[in-house]
Amino acid sequence: MMSRFLRDSSVMMGRAMRHIMRSPDTIITTAITPIAMMLLFLYVLGGAVDPGGRAAYVKYILPGILLITIASGISYTNLRLFTDRRSGIFERFHSMPIARSSVLWAHVLTALVANAISLVIVVAVALLVGFRSGAGVVSWVGIAGILALFTVALSWIAVLAALAAKTAEGAGAFAYPLIFLPFLSSAMVPTKTMPGPLQAFANNQPVTPVVNSIRALINEQSVGSQAWLAAAWCVGVLVVAYLLSMVAYRRQIA
Repeated sequence: MMSRFLRDSSVMMGRAMRHIMRSPDTIITTAITPIAMMLLFLYVLGGAVDPGGRAAYVKYILPGILLITIASGISYTNLRLFTDRRSGIFERFHSMPIARSSVLWAHVLTALVANAISLVIVVAVALLVGFRSGAGVVSWVGIAGILALFTVALSWIAVLAALAAKTAEGAGAFAYPLIFLPFLSSAMVPTKTMPGPLQAFANNQPVTPVVNSIRALINEQSVGSQAWLAAAWCVGVLVVAYLLSMVAYRRQIA
């Protein structure tokens, strides 16, 4: 059963990856917006914040920029899945002897690969504008693990939105709150500078422990309880979004 699921998922993922390779502008577009934000904060707003120099500020905001990159990328996952659903390809797949959940997992795994490519592009640009870190291999593996878990969690939210949406515009609208959420966290400025209610929200929303964990690893500091909190948020969101997605999927293919 598992080997069949893995085989079918890999075939479906190959199909989704070919669509991306034929339209590489989706990856470039996904990376351009976060890069533009990073340059805006660095060269326009960074001087007003005065975090200790340009290199220190790009190091500070990079974790948030990486999360914005992922949020931008999964909007395309949502659109590709919605297009598949409306084109009738789902019915064709279901007429074949394949693991049905592989249709959804293929989009999630493709999002993981596409977002990884976009993140590499963003980090490369950050290096060009002064980002430096003495973090070792273990720390970077930890950062990659957190980003991968965050990507999968958000991808299942994208799947749920694509299955529930009535129009392409409605399907794509879910991504805007996710892109905006890092601005209401510790991603761009310390939360202690925010008004009371906003500070309480920023300190207790899921993006903040993810940003704090990545920032600690980049700065070669102990992540403390933030890593466990970040993992708990990501796994919790992933499980809830996955279960709701499978319920919606079974209703549509019944």
